[in-house]
This record gives sequence, structure tokens and C-alpha cells, in this order.
Amino acid sequence: MLLGLHTYSFHLHGMGQNWGGYELQWPRVMNIYSLMDEAEQLELDGFHMTAADCESTEKDNLEKISAYAKERGLYLEYNFSLNEEFDKRLNHTFEEGIVIAKTLGAAIAKVSLDLRRPRPLCASRHHPIVMEQLEKIAERLHNAAPIAEAADVKLAIENHTETFSSEILWLIDELDHPFVGACVDTVNSVMVLEDPMYAIAKLAPRAFTNHFCDHRIERDQYGCRFHGVACGDGDIDLKRAYEIICERSSMNRINIEVEWDAGADGPGEARRKERVAVEKSIRYCRDVLGI
Repeated sequence: MLLGLHTYSFHLHGMGQNWGGYELQWPRVMNIYSLMDEAEQLELDGFHMTAADCESTEKDNLEKISAYAKERGLYLEYNFSLNEEFDKRLNHTFEEGIVIAKTLGAAIAKVSLDLRRPRPLCASRHHPIVMEQLEKIAERLHNAAPIAEAADVKLAIENHTETFSSEILWLIDELDHPFVGACVDTVNSVMVLEDPMYAIAKLAPRAFTNHFCDHRIERDQYGCRFHGVACGDGDIDLKRAYEIICERSSMNRINIEVEWDAGADGPGEARRKERVAVEKSIRYCRDVLGI
């Protein structure tokens, strides 16, 4: 099993994407090249990256990034969205995402569907409003799947923060194509009030890749807060999640994703804590899980 890192894990350093309407106001102190330079020291085998990390999706620039990764023996996976509302840099058509992934030398392109859900969430699994969106996406995927196969790039549909696992499986079954599968995120299902362990077990057999992430539920005077922590420090049973991935899937990579919250910290302290969480997550995966 190889161990990689989602670039969003260093989002306070300027990597990944702007998420949830939050735009980093601090100067960027890291880029994809400086991050790849750290791979050996961090004991990482590759990176799961976005257009924001590429800075430009022009062919010459992507080929430069690809060559840099290959020189260091690193795998790359590409992460894009269909209709990301907070950071438009991530938005591509399926066909555009496939071309970018191919040029990067990435064998996997992860896709967020970015569904718009009705409320209440707990009553919206396969809601007609959701199914109408999924049916339109399926039509687009029918055209894109043969292009993905020709490019040898697998499309991995993520259980993003607005998608139930059964909806991802419906889409995969609707396509019934060997180059259309899942990306299983170990945390995201909580956002639609779905048991994450159930979602991991359902999606792992159909998954090409993953986001290996941990969050913690903290009670406060307003109810609770669900926030990112280092792998092993939260309320997701990552030991069992890893067992499920090993037992039920053909995946040979784990992609750590740390979603560190700066809170009231300034840039220096926030980045220090984020790096500590990333390094702790790597050690958890290496030393506790034996990856």
C-alpha cells in the first residue's frame, strides 16, 4: 500500500482550494514543487492535487509538474469539481478533467458532483430534486466514459459533502463502465447525516481512490462542532476503515487529508499546528496502521 497526501492538508500554507467561502488572506508559502521536494522527508509516495495547486492548466505547465513528479518517483492524482460554488478554479467538464489528469500523468481523476440538496437533509436521500441532477450527470458521463478509457484515466466519483453513498452507487451502476468508480472519503458522509462507516463499507468495493480523513465532534453551548484533526485523533474509526479498504477494495493507495482549522491563531502558529497534524497523520498511518 502506498501513502499519499491530499494537498488540501496544507491549505493554510496556500495549497488545495478555498473551501466553504473561506479565502486564505495570508501570503502563500508553499507550491506544488516545494511540496514535492518534501515528499521523501515526509515519507510520502504521491499527492492528490487540484488545479489551484497547478496554478495553470496549460499543457506546458502540466507537463512540467508531471516530469517533476516522475523524477522523484511520485504518483499524482487529479481532483476536480463539476460545480464547486466556493472555488471556481476547480471546475471542469469531465472531458477537461480527463485531459488535465492525462497530461499530469495521473491515472485517476477524482470528481465532486456538487449536488444542490433540498432540506431537510435527513429526508433527502434520492430526493427527486437530487435524482434530476444525477440523471443529467449520468448523461454527461455516458459521453465522457469512453474518453476516460481511451486516455487510461479512471473517473472516481466522490461522496462529497452533499452526497449519500447510495447516490454515488446509483450513478456508478447507471454507467456500468470499468472506468467509472468511486472515491471514498472517510468523513464526508457525516455532512448528510449518514454513518461514515456504513458509507465506507458500501463504497470501498467500487472505489478507485480515497480521502483518508479524521474529524472530531466537540460539544459546546450551541450544540456541537465537527472539525478536522490529525488521523487517529478524531471520532472516525480509521483502523476499521483501513481494514475495510484492505479487505473489500483493490485500492493500493491511501491519501491522507487533514482539514486543520486555523481558529484564532495567526499564520505562523496556524501553519505550525497544521504541519504537526500532517506529520502526526503520516506517523499514524505508517506506525499504527502499518502502511
